[in-house]
Amino acid sequence: MAAFNNERQALAQQREAQCGKWDNINPDHAARLRLQNRFRTGLDIARYTAAIMREDMAAYDADTSKYTQSLGCWHGFIGQQKLISIKKHFGETKGRYLYLSGWMVAAMRSEFGPLPDQSMHEKTSVPALIEELYTFLRQADSRELNHLFRELDNARQAGDELKSKELLDRIDNFQTHVVPIIADIDAGFGNAEATYLLAKKMIEAGACCLQIENQVSDEKQCGHQDGKVTVPHEDFIAKLNAVRYAFLELGVEDGVIVARTDSLGAGLTQKIAVSREPGDLGDQYNRYLDGDEITSADDIANGDVVIKQDGKLVKVKRLASGLYQFKPGTGEDRVVLDCITSLQNGADLLWIETEKPHVGQIKGMVDRIREVCPDAKLVYNNSPSFNWTLNFRQQVFDAWEAEGKDVSDYDRADLMNEKYDATPLAQLADEWTQNFQRDAAREAGIFHHLITLPTYHTAALSTDNLARGYFGEEGMLAYVSGVQRREIREGIATVKHQDMAGSNIGDDHKEFFHGEAALKAGGKANTMNQFG
Repeated sequence: MAAFNNERQALAQQREAQCGKWDNINPDHAARLRLQNRFRTGLDIARYTAAIMREDMAAYDADTSKYTQSLGCWHGFIGQQKLISIKKHFGETKGRYLYLSGWMVAAMRSEFGPLPDQSMHEKTSVPALIEELYTFLRQADSRELNHLFRELDNARQAGDELKSKELLDRIDNFQTHVVPIIADIDAGFGNAEATYLLAKKMIEAGACCLQIENQVSDEKQCGHQDGKVTVPHEDFIAKLNAVRYAFLELGVEDGVIVARTDSLGAGLTQKIAVSREPGDLGDQYNRYLDGDEITSADDIANGDVVIKQDGKLVKVKRLASGLYQFKPGTGEDRVVLDCITSLQNGADLLWIETEKPHVGQIKGMVDRIREVCPDAKLVYNNSPSFNWTLNFRQQVFDAWEAEGKDVSDYDRADLMNEKYDATPLAQLADEWTQNFQRDAAREAGIFHHLITLPTYHTAALSTDNLARGYFGEEGMLAYVSGVQRREIREGIATVKHQDMAGSNIGDDHKEFFHGEAALKAGGKANTMNQFG
């Protein structure tokens, strides 16, 4: 960040060069405004954050304990409060990103109202949310710096040179709330051209990292639901190319592409891949198609589709929908092929959508991928669609059973039951859950852990708690004890909601613009003074 005094001196020289026309402009105030608006455009943000992601990826390659994390946020305010909280508790934002979930855009940000995760929402709502998130993060920068500048003014007025020097150092070394965002472009919202056009809008809004999946755009499903349909590799590579061209066109050379495969849970494809010779990529894709060997022309009915598979003529199984079926049990093999192909064709990171959070399962696939692509790294969805409690209790149960331990006191199917909460099995399961990200980063190549839609659930839970008390016997005490008192005692900045919304910044601007005639909101009658 530019040194405050350097900015102020440069602006003072510019003012002097105007021969009195800028005498109303205070270089100190102009320097403050400039530092409070470090990022002028979304492309500035994309270039800055792309470099951070590249640094973090290199750091992870050298030391797997340096994995990164994010939480999905569905509103700019939620993203802002997350970063303010991170800075408050940990002092820095290093390794903490934002995630933009297509699921949450569909469910919460569409003009059609709540929608399922099937790419039916307006594609413009995705870049709009990226822009909104960064608007709120930039405002968090402005607010925190404004507090520092006010403290600097007070220290100067008090003649406290030591405090002034300390504050100038904090201003000059200010850490921004602006962090990388991994943004979900779903399956590209159409063909490769549509993907390219949307990718540009997302990058221009500030996204340095785009996540794209290998599902069919018009058959897109949530990764944790049935009915997923994948596309041949050629189609997916075209979309990877489209995203890379978008990054390059806009000058974000470090832009990051996350290639997601849904093949583990997808049993269908819309197309038979084009194959020109045995063993090529199309042939490898088609090798997994389910079908029946043909021994004579009589085995072929009207409308049947026949391909050559491993030297044999095979009638491919096709559903009434026209979709083709993969062989059962081929999901993991298809995942490995998808991931290797994506990395060999421009992807930087992988996303494997799994049906459960199991380190061993993920590691098994990543080890196979790394035989071909040694530096393969994953972004992994720590999904709320998993029943984490039940999954890890069952994993402990299975491990104990394999070790020959007595598990007769436990009903594996009923391990979610509250009666097991205090048992050794449940306690060990919680320990495994607590260590999941560390273990998976070390063992399974996971560079980035995210929870796709946690703030959707926290908003619902906190609202339920408040509504239950406020509309019940507690009345106003429900808000006071459950919200405001905790805000005050835990140092949550929103307790001064006027300040959070920019009231103090506005007061300072009034003083800049109007001088002594400024009518400010922060006087004695401001009830926010009750919070100290």
